[in-house]
Order: sequence, then C-alpha cells, then structure tokens
Amino acid sequence: MSAPMPVETEQPEVDDLTQSARPWVTIVWNDPVNLMSYVTYVFQTYFGYAREKAEKLMWEVHHDGRSVVSSGSREEMERDVQAMHEYGLWATMEKADA
Repeated sequence: MSAPMPVETEQPEVDDLTQSARPWVTIVWNDPVNLMSYVTYVFQTYFGYAREKAEKLMWEVHHDGRSVVSSGSREEMERDVQAMHEYGLWATMEKADA
C-alpha cells in the first residue's frame, strides 16, 4: 500500500492576513442641523463616553468636519452607524488606517 500524496495548499499573502485583521471605524460627519450639545449628548448616551471625551469628539466633528468615534469589528460598526442614524447624525464606516 502506498502513502497518500501530500496536497499542496495555497498560503495566504501576508497582506491578506493584515487586511482582515484591521478593525473598522465609525465616522460621524459634521452637519448643519444638529446642535453641538446634542452631538455631545449622543456620544455620552450611546457610547457611554465621559463628558470630556464626548466634547473632544464633538469639537473634532465641528472643526475637522468628521471624527472617528468608535472602532471594532465590521458588525459592531454597522450597529454603531445605524444607531447614529437613528439619533439623526450622519455617520459612515470604513476600514481603519493601517
């Protein structure tokens, strides 16, 4: 009886491995509708951020036009974006920078 022949498997590229390991982020964008105090309130209420952190993120939205407010798995960020929409904020998600 002969030994089975080894099967060659394709190894993923290193870039493929690091690409899938990168987290996703939720970005809240500036809009002309919501008050700064409301945006701060949303960040405190939904994310549980302390007032100081919520205000820092709100100021980023106000001055820079956007702020990364959370990071995690794709599914978590989809949930966060949906929640921001339900609060009336404009939010998107994308892969985190390397």
